[in-house]
Amino acid sequence: MYVFDTSPLSTLFKNYYPKRFPTLWAQFDELIKNGAIVSTREVGREVDDGPVPSLRAWAKNNPNVFAIPTAEEGGIIAKIYAVPHFQQNIEQQKLLKGGRNADPFVMAKACAEKRTVVTIEADKPNSAKIPAICKHMGIGCMNLEEFMEAEDWTF
Repeated sequence: MYVFDTSPLSTLFKNYYPKRFPTLWAQFDELIKNGAIVSTREVGREVDDGPVPSLRAWAKNNPNVFAIPTAEEGGIIAKIYAVPHFQQNIEQQKLLKGGRNADPFVMAKACAEKRTVVTIEADKPNSAKIPAICKHMGIGCMNLEEFMEAEDWTF
């Protein structure tokens, strides 16, 4: 049902401590176990490079969440970047410094598997961010709070 970008995973692990929000984590773990939440290898790489130790540890214990992209997903990425405006999504400075760019892989997986992207990025007119690209490509997209609302979570 969902493909998680790096940002909502980081937000969860930085702000929703497992000992303080056990119900959230039980429900999240259930969605992971059932395959309702997935991500991509590139998100896993961003997590490995990231500043959140608890998320890195979780990712190491849940490698099945971070799938290797398929050929179909590669074709979708090509379609995304065939739109010249969306090429701005490739952050050259980040890549030159050895950074990662999981965004197109997240969107491609969601498109290929008819899932919804979960991200923290805001939808801004004329942007080259995930929500704008998803809208253009017909891919469902929501933020973390909308994800929790869709799952009818309250704590």
